[in-house]
Amino acid sequence: MNTALRIIVAVAVALSTSVSVYAAGTHVELPAPLGPADVTVVMEIAHSRFAPAQLRVVEGTTVRFVVRNADPINHEFIVGPPEVHARHRFGTEAVHPPVPGEVSVPALERAVTSFTFDDAGTFEFACHLAGHYDYGMRGAVEVVPKI
Repeated sequence: MNTALRIIVAVAVALSTSVSVYAAGTHVELPAPLGPADVTVVMEIAHSRFAPAQLRVVEGTTVRFVVRNADPINHEFIVGPPEVHARHRFGTEAVHPPVPGEVSVPALERAVTSFTFDDAGTFEFACHLAGHYDYGMRGAVEVVPKI
């Protein structure tokens, strides 16, 4: 097999493991939601981006976020409803006291915070330090109802 064909086959195999195609169109399988028992999620920060950028949890789940900052600059991790983000929108708090869902993450270090997702819906997480949010440093937690 020539090199180009090997690359095409490798890409096709990689895509087939993460995307299902149906007659009605393309469908991406969502991961099962975490919870309802307490869970720990390692949140990586690299190049001013969060990974994972999206999570799914069951309503009532407490998530312990271990936030690892691989960047040479400070960041923060803020998760919660819109009023929490409105309070932080201008990045005026350089350091956060221990508050559930809010933590400062110094350069090349890690920090831990927890947040309980009591209500179904979508909750944003973000870094509101100057320019970080506008650069795209944000993500979402989809909270699905308990069955």
